Amino acid sequence: MASIGIVITGASGKMGQMLIREILGNSAVHLVGAIERAGHAWIGRDVGAVMGGADVGVQVSDDALAAFAHAGAVIDFTAPEASVEFAALAAQARIVHVIGTTGLAPLHHAKLDAAARHAVIIQAGNMSLGVNLLTRMTQKIAAALDADWDIEIVEAHHRHKVDAPSGTALMLGQAAAAGRGVDLAAQMVSGRDGITGARTAGSIGFSAIRGGDIVGEHDVIFAAMGERVVLRHIATDRAIFARGALKAAIWGQSQKPGRFDMMDVLGL
Repeated sequence: MASIGIVITGASGKMGQMLIREILGNSAVHLVGAIERAGHAWIGRDVGAVMGGADVGVQVSDDALAAFAHAGAVIDFTAPEASVEFAALAAQARIVHVIGTTGLAPLHHAKLDAAARHAVIIQAGNMSLGVNLLTRMTQKIAAALDADWDIEIVEAHHRHKVDAPSGTALMLGQAAAAGRGVDLAAQMVSGRDGITGARTAGSIGFSAIRGGDIVGEHDVIFAAMGERVVLRHIATDRAIFARGALKAAIWGQSQKPGRFDMMDVLGL
């Protein structure tokens, strides 16, 4: 397969820069575009130089559609409203759109579904192999244990993360709910405070920790009288998410338009 041209949105962000570095070191792909919002200080400058290295021949731009026209895929770790806009443009360009953005609401998903009628969209709350294995195990264990087992999901991230629970925590919650055959929205309990009363049987609880430079930690706790089962994933390097996103961008080249996730990419 020929090298695939990739556009990175949110190029100045931590994930944007991580993705660019991974692309520059991967012979299967090459960088054809780096997108930032209008007025950003990086606009018009070589993305390699503004990242503190040598020029790479790609200038940062605020014209996403022009960049998409020369690409095979766009990788997008930005914000929900921006991702929806990029999805429409990626669909227009008929390129693969890999979305790692978290905090997506039902309205955003509906717009992504519409865009996926014309292009491949691969969206996941977490792009790592380990987390997706954890998700599958969560579903299987939830299916095997009855409602006497309480389910709690505890997640920890760096101080700058703006949404809670994390996209990964919600993905794990969805897996637990699917294993039990229930609707997560009806069973979800998040952010307990004050006199909450006893736990409701069958509920799925979420707790969020924010501090320092924590990359990402997720525990799924199954607790019954006298025993607990704890599943845990700890991320120590954001590069795992970048590598997963690149794997998704490459995999998507051979797919027909539609919505996919990392379970599809990894064959899980």
